[in-house]
Amino acid sequence: MTIRIRTVAALSGAALLAAGLTTLAPAATAAPTAPASATAVHAVSATPHRVLFDNSKAETAGNADWIISTSQPDPLAQNPNPTTEKSWTGALSAWGVALQKTGQYSLKTLPSGSTITYGSGGALDLANFDTFVIPEPNIRLSASEKTAVMKFVQNGGGLFLVSDHINSDRNNDGWDSPKIINDLLTSNGVNNNDPFGFSVDLLNITTDNPRAVNDATDPVLNGSFGTVTGSILRNGTTFTLKPADNPSVKGLVYRTGYSGNTGAFFVTSTFGSGRVAVWGDSSPIDDGTGQSGNTLFNGWDDPAGTDAALALNATAWLSKA
Repeated sequence: MTIRIRTVAALSGAALLAAGLTTLAPAATAAPTAPASATAVHAVSATPHRVLFDNSKAETAGNADWIISTSQPDPLAQNPNPTTEKSWTGALSAWGVALQKTGQYSLKTLPSGSTITYGSGGALDLANFDTFVIPEPNIRLSASEKTAVMKFVQNGGGLFLVSDHINSDRNNDGWDSPKIINDLLTSNGVNNNDPFGFSVDLLNITTDNPRAVNDATDPVLNGSFGTVTGSILRNGTTFTLKPADNPSVKGLVYRTGYSGNTGAFFVTSTFGSGRVAVWGDSSPIDDGTGQSGNTLFNGWDDPAGTDAALALNATAWLSKA
């Protein structure tokens, strides 16, 4: 069991997301111009940004509880009007509730036992979502699932990956999140040659407080949910950037003493018409609440980082909000 040291702090404020709606649905055939009143009604009923959180890859194995709610696929079945992280049960509930409270997001979970698909026509198929969050997977994606994820991103989807340290195999199947993510990047049936321009370092860094780069124009570091100054690292890893493989790759937060292509702790990239973000530890997304029996810590509000702003701004950027 991973030992983590974190400080609990009061909830930090987060600005509400400015209005703006996008979808991945194919463009419809142009219709005659509608009267002003009809146009206004259409704007109100437009589809919000659709985010799917994965729970099909043992995200609750061991002490992990990386779900937004135990009500799956729809967290609203647990509480349709959540106000705090305790309104939903899961260590990622603060993340989910913060998005839900803006009124601009529709959230679902891909339950345990499900298969990741793209283009199958199912209700939880990736084609029905703008962003897919895979928080510390502990089961290797199948060949078809890896292809589905890559096609989803290539065609405009947002992919949010969260890694943990090497040897963090919580279900003892021989695969941990660094190996699983690297496997996705090197054997996916779409582009096996470092498509996102980064690889996961096989490290276990005990503790650090990585700092954000100085970039006032970056939408993830300076978004509607706040300004990002840094993050926390409590038994996690970093990434090696390879801009020669994908020039869009960008390190936003770095381990102390590192910069450039090494020691990146939070990274963004693009692939096709889609976007990618990856974080080197699950500690920052843990809100300290969840299912009984798990040992959880509040990294989400740890004053050593601005983890809530980083997670939420990145979700907005991935969703093209």
